[in-house]
Amino acid sequence: MFAVVRTGGKQYRVAAGDKIAVEKLAGEAGDTITLGDILLAGEGDDIADVAKVTVSAEIIAQAKSEKVIVFKKRRRHNYRRKNGHRQQMTLLRITAVGAAEKPAKKAAAKKAKTEDAPAAASVE
Repeated sequence: MFAVVRTGGKQYRVAAGDKIAVEKLAGEAGDTITLGDILLAGEGDDIADVAKVTVSAEIIAQAKSEKVIVFKKRRRHNYRRKNGHRQQMTLLRITAVGAAEKPAKKAAAKKAKTEDAPAAASVE
């Protein structure tokens, strides 16, 4: 199964076992995170409902990408500025792409509150 996720302003097509480099995400190496913004999911030619799909990933490392050189020059004015930086990034290993687990409903707790309300009304 594959999914298209959006993180850091970019979109990535991922499947279980893939390794991707994304903009810096909070967490330490070894932590497991869930990528929440899923745009598309499917298997082969079939498209799945994205509300029922979850993508989980493991952080491999926090690293820096390649250096970007910023060079400014104005001709005939003896103006030259050279600067650069290395963008922070996170290396991820996609562990699972699949159906989301439904959280347990707390319907029993709500029924208990509704049963208490008529009892309190009859006391008054």
